[in-house]
Amino acid sequence: DRTTRQAAIDASRRTALVTAADRASGAVVSINASARRQASARSPWDFFFVPERSRVVEGYGTGFVIRPNGVIVTNQHVVANAERVVVTLADGTDLPATVLGEDPLTDIAVLQVKRQALPTVSPGGSTDLMIGEWVVALGNPYAYLLGNSEPTVTVGVVSGTNRNILPTGDQTGLYFDMIQTDAAINPGNSGGPLTNALGEVVGVNSSIFSNSGGSVGLGFAIPIERALRVADEIIRHGTVRRAWVGLEVEGASAMRNWKRAGGVTVASVAPGGPAAKASLRRSDVLTEANGRPLRNYLDWEAVKLDLHVGDAVDLSVRSGRQTVRRRVVTGDLPTVTAEKYTLLEGLELVDVTPVIRAERGIRSEQGVLIFSIAPPVTQQTALRAGDVILAINRTPVRAASQVGELLNVRPGEIVRIYVEREGQITFTDLVF
Repeated sequence: DRTTRQAAIDASRRTALVTAADRASGAVVSINASARRQASARSPWDFFFVPERSRVVEGYGTGFVIRPNGVIVTNQHVVANAERVVVTLADGTDLPATVLGEDPLTDIAVLQVKRQALPTVSPGGSTDLMIGEWVVALGNPYAYLLGNSEPTVTVGVVSGTNRNILPTGDQTGLYFDMIQTDAAINPGNSGGPLTNALGEVVGVNSSIFSNSGGSVGLGFAIPIERALRVADEIIRHGTVRRAWVGLEVEGASAMRNWKRAGGVTVASVAPGGPAAKASLRRSDVLTEANGRPLRNYLDWEAVKLDLHVGDAVDLSVRSGRQTVRRRVVTGDLPTVTAEKYTLLEGLELVDVTPVIRAERGIRSEQGVLIFSIAPPVTQQTALRAGDVILAINRTPVRAASQVGELLNVRPGEIVRIYVEREGQITFTDLVF
């Protein structure tokens, strides 16, 4: 019977992966973010406050609906510094979106559109993913070229879990506990969902390693548990409260054979902080946190990233010749009380002291903390509150008073500012 044969063929075509893509695709959206970038300024004073010319830069990415009232999760870098965000639903409807909040540390942002009864994704779990398990990546790669609102689908397997990514070459991202997949992830996929074979979202597609910018089978996704936790805090509070442990560990530059198992060494302990109250000391070696082995400082940063204020961290510690257990109850990040130096208007700087280094988890031995920065200055310079200015051009910055002098340059001169941001070193070029 021809009808029966056709039905059998149709049934064979509808595999688990086809069903998974179908279940999730209705909640996937395209994102167009417009930002204005400064072109030039006549002097440092004009650069900060009187931009002469600017141009609009378009950015594209993907997101997915997590609540039927129009709440959407995407990557922070998709909407960073955006003045205008437009979301395109799977049916082609364009809607203006409001950025409810951003978290650069986890690369998660939350958007809101005014629309009810939207289809939502079904969250899965990333902690029990198996190496070799099938996964589906949905997104809008090269959306600016294809001009199509329907998400595309690529398929691959889980290549690895708990991957910590270090920046290489011009890469500046630093991600912890990532899901690695060989599913093709290309420009425009950022912020889209990675699902399991049931169509449940297990991660947020965020990063690829590629010299060409296209997929080479090495993609990474943020675990969905972390993304939803951050999204929930942004929805509740408009920001993410960071848990404070009150200690700093040695980074890669201070560790020999840091890629090998061996724990992380405590470099400093903030007086009166949570770690100090738990009797942790400088030179103690942390080997395990909440049952998780600590191979190097990246594992420790991954543990901290998922802590809530008030959470307890059970540590296994080598202290001298003994191995002891310590419980640290995290607190709120304390307010900086050091003397502040105001540069122009809207930019407050603080000299980095040993106490501030320990409180803020700053890795660099010297530098100047940006304590606060006005939105116009952030927009025009790409600097952020919490950045640590390390050097301007080739001159190390050791005191806040240096910054104004080093920025006093001739019109048209390019100044490169090196900063430590969320544990990574990056830079921004300013044209005066």
